Amino acid sequence: MRPFFLLGLLLSNITATAAIEPISTSIAVGMAAALTGFLATYQNVFYYFHECCRPEWISFNSSGLEVALDRKLFGQHVASRVVQKAVTGFMNNKNPKKPLVLSLHGWTGTGKNFVSQLIAENVYKEGMASSFIHQFVSTAHFPHLSQIEDYKSQLQQWVKGNVTNCPRSMFIFDEMDKMHPGLIDCIKPYLDYYENLDGVSYRQAIFIFLSNAGGEHITQVALDFWKAGRDREEIQLHDLEPALSLSVFNNKKSGLWHTSLIDKNLVDFFVPFLPLEFRHVLLCGMAEMAAKGLEPDQDVVDQMARDLVYFPKSEKIFSGKGCKTIGGKLDYYT
Repeated sequence: MRPFFLLGLLLSNITATAAIEPISTSIAVGMAAALTGFLATYQNVFYYFHECCRPEWISFNSSGLEVALDRKLFGQHVASRVVQKAVTGFMNNKNPKKPLVLSLHGWTGTGKNFVSQLIAENVYKEGMASSFIHQFVSTAHFPHLSQIEDYKSQLQQWVKGNVTNCPRSMFIFDEMDKMHPGLIDCIKPYLDYYENLDGVSYRQAIFIFLSNAGGEHITQVALDFWKAGRDREEIQLHDLEPALSLSVFNNKKSGLWHTSLIDKNLVDFFVPFLPLEFRHVLLCGMAEMAAKGLEPDQDVVDQMARDLVYFPKSEKIFSGKGCKTIGGKLDYYT
């Protein structure tokens, strides 16, 4: 029997006996007051131990995100700045006009998933383990083109149901470059400027798309800067974003091909992740050793980094897999 039902039953008995049993009624009122206090305490204890859509569990740590991006993300000055400003501005806005929509682009191992993790850790107390974070991987969740209509219906229901449960939900779509074109358009209404749809407001939610699409363009810009003798830290968002969004929009192999999300300007930022150089791989290696509880060893990391594959073939500037395989590689070298 639920506590609230017990309270209602007790109060109804008080009304029925008030005229004939004043002493009993006084006792019952006292019991009801005590029960009300217990229920309030019970709720507070419940919220303390069980994740809920409340400030105790969802609270943005702006300085935490800034420090994490600065100290843990290597070689991504553009992405770091854009993500910090975009997330901070959105989370500090008490009345946003639409959900926050970020599209992260770059080759594998450059930090896209890692940045999603950092955002989660500084918004949700439980980080990526939060029940309010929902991650989709295209090849795992939407593998069959023949079932695309079913996927659309399921995805709409999933987003609506979870935002109804907690307005401050986060949705991460990985491998957007492998998603069937047209599928992601089914959630377009939820990303738009509507105050609510069928009584549900999506304006507090966060949507993050991860994709390798556009990696060629980003790499070419970085290579052009290198060939011109310019420091990669001179690269700015305006050097990449306009052409990046266009190349993604026109990429027939991408889940964002001719999508209404881009056509209707619903993606707030296309965030470019630059290819990583040898020096960045070294930083990743040192950080990985520390994370494994090992004493960082420059010689070990240097040997590991030199054995990786770099491109283009003639210049060998950028790591072919970024920092993605470093964890496993270090097991061999240590």
